[in-house]
Amino acid sequence: MKCPHCGSLDDRVTDSRALAAGESIRRRRECLSCGYRFTSYERIEEKPLMVEKRDGRREPFERVKLERGIQRALEKRPISQLTIENLVNEIEDEAAMRGKGANELSSVALGEMVLDRLYDIDKVSYVRFASVYRKFETMDEFLAVIERMASRKNDTE
Repeated sequence: MKCPHCGSLDDRVTDSRALAAGESIRRRRECLSCGYRFTSYERIEEKPLMVEKRDGRREPFERVKLERGIQRALEKRPISQLTIENLVNEIEDEAAMRGKGANELSSVALGEMVLDRLYDIDKVSYVRFASVYRKFETMDEFLAVIERMASRKNDTE
């Protein structure tokens, strides 16, 4: 595996784990030249998971787009990169399981998966993501979400 940091082809596997019920393998690797650690994935090549957009278009699921959206929501928040990586892995695995039969998942279902997990991790990031995902246009929409969060917190206390 080529090191993304220095380009060397010499590495060693430090950890391997099965993901998604054994359908993929996550490997932690360490470059023997520069010591950089990185993750690689092995998966069975199947039909790509398609995401049905709100306007009816279909496009292939892209992990990079998912990660970018989550990164933007979590920008300048005290959340580790490892937590973000685990979050993206969980959502990707759940999306693959939900879309298994038809190889298709709605963007709405994908967005709700992200929101559910962000709510548990960081409330500010949850509001950030919700504002873009749900296309907030007024301050009242922000306030409504924050009020729902506050009442939800009060209900659990």
